Amino acid sequence: MSIDGSNAGMKVVVGMSGGVDSSVTAWLLKQQGYQVTGLFMKNWEDDDDAEYCSTRQDLVDVASVCDVIGIDLEVVNFSQEYKERVFAEFLSEYQAGRTPNPDILCNSEIKFRCFLDHAMALGADRIATGHYARVREWRNDGRTEFQLLKAEDGTKDQSYFLYRLDQAQLARTLFPLGDLYKREVRRIAADAGLHVADKKDSTGICFIGERPFREFLMRYLPVTPGEIRCLDDGRMLGEHQGLMYHTIGQRKGLHIGGIKGQQDEAGEHEAWYVAGKEVGSNVLLVVQGHDHPALLKDRLVATQLNWIAGRDPHTHWVYTAKPRYRSPDMPCEIDALAPHRAEIVFAQPQWALTPGQSVVVYESNVCLGGGVIT
Repeated sequence: MSIDGSNAGMKVVVGMSGGVDSSVTAWLLKQQGYQVTGLFMKNWEDDDDAEYCSTRQDLVDVASVCDVIGIDLEVVNFSQEYKERVFAEFLSEYQAGRTPNPDILCNSEIKFRCFLDHAMALGADRIATGHYARVREWRNDGRTEFQLLKAEDGTKDQSYFLYRLDQAQLARTLFPLGDLYKREVRRIAADAGLHVADKKDSTGICFIGERPFREFLMRYLPVTPGEIRCLDDGRMLGEHQGLMYHTIGQRKGLHIGGIKGQQDEAGEHEAWYVAGKEVGSNVLLVVQGHDHPALLKDRLVATQLNWIAGRDPHTHWVYTAKPRYRSPDMPCEIDALAPHRAEIVFAQPQWALTPGQSVVVYESNVCLGGGVIT
């Protein structure tokens, strides 16, 4: 890859996690002529042990990669900011009976705020991360606008997790992997001699890692047993240990499978699913059957809105939206907009819309923004 002289002198700080994506991000930028510095963020230290948390090994991997690439490395501790801005909100949402997405909050509050501010204080011109997404500079009505685009690799696209970014953040951000497929990224890493080329991708919520989710929550939120009731007839079916351990559409872990009810066409008793929560009375509501009407809704209300362009989208235009990360893009309209509130109507009913999760709106491959489902 040839060095682009136009990039010479431009300072870029790369957020490095020890994985193949951020490592290749740093390598690509160095090859393109940027002055690159790696930055490793430590965001969690409450129980930083080797069993569930890989921070120590990740830092070793980052240091090794930076040595191969030939760039400086800085380590910064954002654990206090993370606890105040991300983890406190995470606990508050679970306590309120919702199911939050802390990765989205981490991006907006830590990676593209604390990290961005720190990098600018170091004299950086840009920051870069290993996210699979793209930024496009666009002229609209005589003004320059920065658009967040889906990645070329649709199976890895992470624009959903970045919908809370704004114009100032996008203007200072590079996503070098946006035009690459994951297999290409691993090949580049191998060709460059980066030992993380085959390193397994991290999964799950960053501060929980691979540990059991319920066990983790019990450390911070008290166990609050309550009734499990059938939404249709009010029958008490069992007891739950806390609404925070359950999410809309959940099937496993209810421990009421032996209770009979309606049957499917083959005469089998249909499974129970979580359909709602009565937080005030601490009651978990369940229904039988995957396609029960209570699990299918064609509209939602979203709050805590962020529109990347800095202006509201049009109402009654046909867009697409993702009500969860892994769902396909679903045709929809924005039926009503108010300050900090939007009503989104889908062309087809959506299964298990979940309060606390984010709905993200797209126009073709442009991420317009979104909000939190209420």
